[in-house]
Amino acid sequence: QLQLVESGGGLVQPGGSLRLACTTSGGTLDYYTIGWFRQAPGKEREGVSIISSSGRSINYANSAKDRFTISRDNAKNTVYLQMNSRKPEDTAIYYCAAAEDLTNDVADFGAWGQGTQVTVSS
Repeated sequence: QLQLVESGGGLVQPGGSLRLACTTSGGTLDYYTIGWFRQAPGKEREGVSIISSSGRSINYANSAKDRFTISRDNAKNTVYLQMNSRKPEDTAIYYCAAAEDLTNDVADFGAWGQGTQVTVSS
């Protein structure tokens, strides 16, 4: 079972930037589609961005377009989520997850990290 680990969360002021990282405690991410999801208090988990194993196919949620950038460095076994122009409504726990095939269906993501808290506040 792939074990995912997120890092990079914290407190950021509105308009600020933060970069999250997703890696594994064992195994490799090379062959997996990786997705970033988030869950705000009292809300359902929602997709933020997805990147294919090759990195050539990328999708963003409308809330992330033009502000977030997903990327991967397979040599470092890491997928990143660069978040700029942060808004208070971006406050949530951010999770990365892995799927064996390119998919937008959250049900296809079988391995999940524990999440990292991101808080946007002045």
